[in-house]
Amino acid sequence: MAKRIKWGVLGNAAIARKCVIPAIRKSRNGFVYALGTRMPSGARELIAENSIRHVYDSYDAVLKDSAVDAVYIPLPNHLHYQWTLKALRAGKHVLCEKPIACNQKEACEMATTASENGLHLMEAFMYRFHSRSIAIKRIIENGQIGPLSLVRSAFCFRMDTDVLNSVDNNRLKPERGGGALLDVGCYSVSLARWLYGSEPSLVQAMALYHEGGSDIHMVGSLMFSEKGFATIEASFISALQQTYTAVGAEGAIELPHDAFIPWEKDAVFVVRGKNDEVGQEHIVDGEDEYQRMVEFFSDVVQGNADSDLYLEESVSNMKILDALAKSAKTGRAVQVNGDY
Repeated sequence: MAKRIKWGVLGNAAIARKCVIPAIRKSRNGFVYALGTRMPSGARELIAENSIRHVYDSYDAVLKDSAVDAVYIPLPNHLHYQWTLKALRAGKHVLCEKPIACNQKEACEMATTASENGLHLMEAFMYRFHSRSIAIKRIIENGQIGPLSLVRSAFCFRMDTDVLNSVDNNRLKPERGGGALLDVGCYSVSLARWLYGSEPSLVQAMALYHEGGSDIHMVGSLMFSEKGFATIEASFISALQQTYTAVGAEGAIELPHDAFIPWEKDAVFVVRGKNDEVGQEHIVDGEDEYQRMVEFFSDVVQGNADSDLYLEESVSNMKILDALAKSAKTGRAVQVNGDY
């Protein structure tokens, strides 16, 4: 394996243009070797800025290029399953944008296919690679705020009215993996499970739905057996909320509204004692969490790191997302370990 991973990117999506392709360009152990886009003429600036060597007018052509080591898939949610399987069967390692699939069944097949082909598959939950996230996880594990009893998390934003009225927006089409739960609620579910270090046993949710059928405003609760609870909020119709709070018996950790995407500015969090109204502010130097993520995955491909746990967690995350969606539709609490 070469010292620097040769990446192929399937599609010219905004997340690829603005975040992941620049991150790969800056990374110590990889570069964008190939881009697949149905409109190469519309990607000229991106290609030049990132010194992309090969441009193809189809995704299949990227997968057929034997020089490509790994692919990044930023396609709409309903295409993650299809193109991840194609990439794995073509012998490529895969970093797939969140959510990894549209349901647990798809995620299981994707994980099995990766294993059968001896390849690595990882979901692009970049927030876990930021030093602030790692510091908060360490504080909780060290017992500084006592046993964790509650995680409150929200990832919400207000869609423009013309977008909400659109009949062809992927985020609003359930058949294309649309809805606030999959789009942004996946972060909050992932976070709660990560901070607790365990799986919820029971979930319950309520949602408002777009006329096309997708959830656009959802609240949910997760019970972690005897440990505690988590609440999540995901919305396309509310003011910005991108934050979380972790509460323990001896204190709490609170974040501003850049909890999952602080960009590259200094990242702040506050730790309060159990009786304090005002806590101590902690500042983490700014960094590119996308760069840290792609460098980690390149290390995995090169055999210098292990990502198997991340894939298992992604499959489990889809299980909880499925259960929350079921609960919101039926109006009933859902036992996660049950048949649903």
